[in-house]
Amino acid sequence: MWNFKVQGIRNVKNTIKRAQKFKGAVEAAGGKLISEYYTLGKHDIVTIVEAPNDEAGRLGNVRSETLKAFPMSEAANIIEKLQL
Repeated sequence: MWNFKVQGIRNVKNTIKRAQKFKGAVEAAGGKLISEYYTLGKHDIVTIVEAPNDEAGRLGNVRSETLKAFPMSEAANIIEKLQL
């Protein structure tokens, strides 16, 4: 989830070009851009990315909030290993 910074809002007309640059940065870092949505509400953009780490693709024009997601099969393995 992304929110534009002041610089991002100032240059909003270039946002599609920046999105392509973001995609290239993610791919260069070994990740894959799955999908990207411009949204109305609390966040400006929601992006689904497969990335090797949390730093992949950061360009500085937005504030981001990262949510790590796991497929159900991987979540089942994680939960099974919990020591409660």
